[in-house]
Amino acid sequence: MSGWDGIDEFVAVADTGSFSRAAERLRVSSSHVSRSVARLEDRLQARLFYRTTRKVSLTESGRAFFARCQRLIDERDEAVLAIGDLQGGGEGAVKGLLRMTCATAYGEQFVVPLVNDLMERHPLLSVEIDLTNRPLDLVQEGFDLAIRLGRLGDSSLVATRLAPRVMHLCAAPAYLARHGAPASLTDLAAHECLIGTADHWLFDDGGRDWLFRPRGRWRCNSGFSVLDAALRGFGLCQLPDYYVKAPIADGRLVSLLPQHIPPNTAVWAVYPQKRHAPPKVHAAIRHLKEGLARRPEYR
Repeated sequence: MSGWDGIDEFVAVADTGSFSRAAERLRVSSSHVSRSVARLEDRLQARLFYRTTRKVSLTESGRAFFARCQRLIDERDEAVLAIGDLQGGGEGAVKGLLRMTCATAYGEQFVVPLVNDLMERHPLLSVEIDLTNRPLDLVQEGFDLAIRLGRLGDSSLVATRLAPRVMHLCAAPAYLARHGAPASLTDLAAHECLIGTADHWLFDDGGRDWLFRPRGRWRCNSGFSVLDAALRGFGLCQLPDYYVKAPIADGRLVSLLPQHIPPNTAVWAVYPQKRHAPPKVHAAIRHLKEGLARRPEYR
């Protein structure tokens, strides 16, 4: 029996808080994870988890062991990656399974085509992409990389800026002809708003954030659908530049209150904090950043 037996399973359960989610991460059965952890506890003569039908939590011994095991696994994985870099010669080391996630509409239009191009360049690379508008926990759910939009909250994740993301308040000329254009932020309350995924619209008010809760009879969680409704003159919308740049340029939409465009929003690549991120993660970030810069929406 190896001294490593059960440690990967133990760390996965501690990370995810679930034997079934740990099994999904490790791509094994739940019974395998349960048996491996039980054998590890027998070997250590210590109970590592409190188990109930609803919850799995670490014991005091489990917490102490978990901290040490995390460092051991990180150092083991980093050693393997370092050797792989030497043997693979930089870009040649781009291989293995890359699990990543992104918002649905943005992922379909911008991210997936670039990731497909990356796979063509690296035949030893495999990819799983989860397109969802639900924010996922990268560590607990075993993702290598996420593409996130807007502003980032405080996080232990490493973040790299991939591209700008400028938010525009817009309306069609037909709507403005009927209802007039807002002259100030306080005028927004009198307008019909097209509501997307965000419950609040963010603006800059003299260097301070100004939040507005839009109200209207139209709502959809798709940016392209919001854009279509705006072009039809249904109301005001706030959308990123990659949706509205062309319609503003050709006059189908009018950009409103440009002095209040919120700063510091962007497209980000984020990944779990490790001293040695895998070559596949660095290659994906570099490829996405270069690819997005070539898109006409970002020029």
